[in-house]
Amino acid sequence: MTHLWVRAEQRANEDRVGLTPKGAKSLLDAGIHITIERSQTRAIPLQGYIDAGCAIADENSWPTAPGDAIIFGLKELPEDGTPLPHRHIMFGHAFKGQHSGKALLERFQAGGGTLYDLEYLVDETGRRVAAFGYWAGYAGAAVTLKTWAAQQRGDICGPVGAYENKDALIADLSAELLELNTTRPTAIVIGAKGRVGSGAADLCETMGIKVTKWDMEETAHGGPFPEILSHNMFLNCIFARPGTPVFVPREALTADRALSAIGDVACDPDSDYNPVPVYDRATTWDSPALRVAEEPVLDVMAIDNLPSMLPLESSEDYADQLLPSLLTLGDLDTGVWGRAYATFKQHVPE
Repeated sequence: MTHLWVRAEQRANEDRVGLTPKGAKSLLDAGIHITIERSQTRAIPLQGYIDAGCAIADENSWPTAPGDAIIFGLKELPEDGTPLPHRHIMFGHAFKGQHSGKALLERFQAGGGTLYDLEYLVDETGRRVAAFGYWAGYAGAAVTLKTWAAQQRGDICGPVGAYENKDALIADLSAELLELNTTRPTAIVIGAKGRVGSGAADLCETMGIKVTKWDMEETAHGGPFPEILSHNMFLNCIFARPGTPVFVPREALTADRALSAIGDVACDPDSDYNPVPVYDRATTWDSPALRVAEEPVLDVMAIDNLPSMLPLESSEDYADQLLPSLLTLGDLDTGVWGRAYATFKQHVPE
């Protein structure tokens, strides 16, 4: 019997989960055994999983799970260097040249385990079967707007946290902008036709911000892109990959520009293909903005778990998208799982 073990997230400020109680019931009805770890932070209460009939395990006990269990989580594992013998479903951030990802792949190689990277679960056309993109863009635009608002007060953006729902987020932003009593900023979104970009554009438009929406046709010439510097906010919603152009080069730091707040929603600062090479590390919930220039001011927002700002909505949305693929876990050799395994093997030598 296929055994799916849903682990607790061990990263700070990560309250999401990739399986709802309703989805767990569907998997159980399909003959898949489900174990859910206890969690002090998960946005969805444990009782729903108990009512669905799931087995319950202690928080963070996945290293001692049965060898045939498939460990399912969202964000990264503790970086303790231990070998990984299990099959894991997670966002590994390891296949695009990320330096931290190399250590993760070495752990899988040492333990004989397998990574089914959620970013590489794709259909026959190469399109991802499930993504948090919309809510990443929505939350990323919100924090970038907070970053811009803080600049108007002569500050740098302070700590951010999770919201009960998007209405609470909008109410918070509206109150902050009302206090400023100033003209709304302008924004440009690159990747506006995708999930991430549409979420970013929707947040901006909800807040009364004029948005320039760019996608592949506007960036195909490879740059430079002086139009980006003429906007107050730039939201990068294109994931780094070979051939991605540089949108904001280092020389922009000292250029004459209106741009003062960058939201790198894609957030690949340690990738060899980073299209926003004016910063070198992700930002955090405690320190969401990294100041990279003073004259004129330029701050970068690059939080890499943005959807967890709206953990309930983003969990329910993502889990609904992923469930059809989880229902096929009994056959890991074909379909989305077979393709994900092939990607893993391309990056881990025998």
